[in-house]
Amino acid sequence: MPSISDPNLIAGMESAEDAGVYKLSPDTAVVQTVDFFTPIVDDPYDFGRIAVANSLSDVYAKGGRPLTALNIVCFPLKTLNISVLRDILRGGLDKMKEADVVLLGGHTVEDQELKYGLSVTGIIHPNDVIFNNRPKMGDLLILTKPLGTGIISTAIKGDMAGEKAVFRITQSMCALNRKASEMMLSENPSACTDITGFGLLGHASEMIRSAAFCMEIDSAAIPFFPEAVALSETGMVPGGLHRNRNYLKDVVEISKGVPRHMEDILFDPQTSGGLLISLPEKNAGALLGRMRDHGIREAAIVGAIVPGPSGRIIVR
Repeated sequence: MPSISDPNLIAGMESAEDAGVYKLSPDTAVVQTVDFFTPIVDDPYDFGRIAVANSLSDVYAKGGRPLTALNIVCFPLKTLNISVLRDILRGGLDKMKEADVVLLGGHTVEDQELKYGLSVTGIIHPNDVIFNNRPKMGDLLILTKPLGTGIISTAIKGDMAGEKAVFRITQSMCALNRKASEMMLSENPSACTDITGFGLLGHASEMIRSAAFCMEIDSAAIPFFPEAVALSETGMVPGGLHRNRNYLKDVVEISKGVPRHMEDILFDPQTSGGLLISLPEKNAGALLGRMRDHGIREAAIVGAIVPGPSGRIIVR
């Protein structure tokens, strides 16, 4: 794709940003994103909530405030009862209300495969935009949600996931990144991205790609769903995990001693995952404490920006 030049374009396609940002005036910019996907859980209402939380996440990763949304629906009228669609949209609307987002309408098409998501518009001050690729030397990295949703979601499709695992990942994927985003803004973050289909290491690679230093990930500090370990060891992993691993083979160096199941979890494609925040070491402890005090209990410091080969990730 050719690059787009516009003096008001703050963030666009060129650097794989989570959302586009366009300046309207000296003190206002719009943040825009779109996302939709096939069901990741069996319950239609929960699927609606997850899809909305996932769609809003890109705005939160930029430090923005989502304001309005449009539904995007692909629905197989010939094979599914319309009550399924009603439940999906009800779940989505409830999550939008929680986020103080106004639903303006949307568009529906008949399709052989069910899909749902949102086009989202938010606002931000042009000077407050947080980019996904500007970490600074010495920063620490905070991850706000546990990993493993892709592995467990694959097990759901194969009827191999236990009720507890399904409940845990559903609660996590439904949780908005709003609170984490609002809290990070007061701690001078250098960079932020949300963790979705490229997995933790894929999105981390976008963060460090153009840097003159490297990123170190502490595998022992990573929060994850414990059920993902046993499933990984049985080979119950999504195809996207293998694609992520192959794509990143020249970027990621995994130290001896890191368990194979942890490698899988780090490459696992997530849905509605947490934020990965790069911020000064002096601010990281305070932010982590505030997050845990306000219910983001599994947030953790998982790595650092350190001297080393440019654009590389080292997992220890």
